[in-house]
This record gives sequence, C-alpha cells and structure tokens, in this order.
Amino acid sequence: MKYLVKTTIVTLFLFTLASGSAWGDINEEVIKLQHRWAEVNYQLHNKAQLSAFNALVLDAEKVVSAYPNSAASWIWSGIIKSTYAGAKGGLGALSLAKASKADLEKAMQIEPEALDGSAYTSLGTLYFNVPGWPLGFGNDDKAEELLLKAIAINPKGIDSNYFFGNYLIQEKRYQEAKTYLLKAQNASPRATRPLADAGRQKEIVNALAIVNKKLSH
Repeated sequence: MKYLVKTTIVTLFLFTLASGSAWGDINEEVIKLQHRWAEVNYQLHNKAQLSAFNALVLDAEKVVSAYPNSAASWIWSGIIKSTYAGAKGGLGALSLAKASKADLEKAMQIEPEALDGSAYTSLGTLYFNVPGWPLGFGNDDKAEELLLKAIAINPKGIDSNYFFGNYLIQEKRYQEAKTYLLKAQNASPRATRPLADAGRQKEIVNALAIVNKKLSH
C-alpha cells in the first residue's frame, strides 16, 4: 500500500501583488504562511514539527476566513494541511488529506491558474500519494492529468517539474522522471524563497539518485 501522503507536498510561489490595500493584505498574509511553512517543513522535526504544523493549519484557516475569495489563501491552506498529513503519516492523516483536497478544489473554482498552477501540482500529488478506494481518493490517472496541467501552466517551475518527476518514479518511468527532475534542478531560484528552494533542491538530488540507480541496472 502506498504511504498516505509523502513527507513533502508542494512549496509554491509568491502571490502576484495587486493594486489596492485589500489585495496587499492578502499578499502579505500569504507570504507569512509561505515563510512559516518552509521553516516548519525543513527546519523542524518530530513532535516540534507536528505541533508547529497544527498551529500553522489554524493560521491558514484564519487567512481563508478573512479572504474567502482569494485562491492563494485556499492554495496555501491546502498545501499546509497536506504537508502536515505527510509528516503525521498513517491512516490518521487521511482527514487532513481530504481537507487539503477540498481547499485546493475551492482554489481552482476561484482561479484555476493562481500561483502558476499550484493547485494542480498540489492536488495531483495528493491523488498519487493517498490510497485509493475504499480508504481514500487516490487515483494515478487523475494525478497524472493534474500534474501535466501544472506543467503546461508552469513548464520551467521547480515544483511543477519535481512533483511530476516524483510521480514518474512511482510509476517506474525512470527515464522520463530524470528529464523532469533535471528541469526542476535547473529552475531559476526564487529570490524570496531561499529556504524553500534549498530544501527542494536536496529532495531533487535524492530523487535523481534513485533514478540514476534504477537506470544503471
């Protein structure tokens, strides 16, 4: 059986600044969630990490409550819940995965291509990490469909390419996986996301090591 959710799910991209104080407030709140997510995901471990994720879920829900029409707020609420589920692990994390799915689907209803298609990346990753029926909603075909949409929206992105490459590893399509992982490795760094980029690059190196080992046999 697959793991319920991998330990990392999607770090995604800065919300585009818009005119008007209300949009500025949304942007500021989303950036806070992004920065704190990177700290919790890459710098904390074990009980400290789980406790911090639980608090961050509550923070994200406050942002969503304040800005219910912001796709970016729903995306980051979904990302935080799914990553928390991955850190928590086991069937007990299924409720978090389902909540994440609902948040990401809400974001797609509002603005499908928000944050460079981040909702597609995150939701696709959920679909291939969560068990299928009757335990969960996992579906590999749906996962690939969503991840390819993310690639179409953001063909050079570090996350869109990494997560599709990771999916291809699970499908044992190693040569294809290497192509996308190398694209992720060569993605332009995000000036405002150094911690997230550093953590993702380590994950890319690990994924490439798995691929190269498989291809050498």
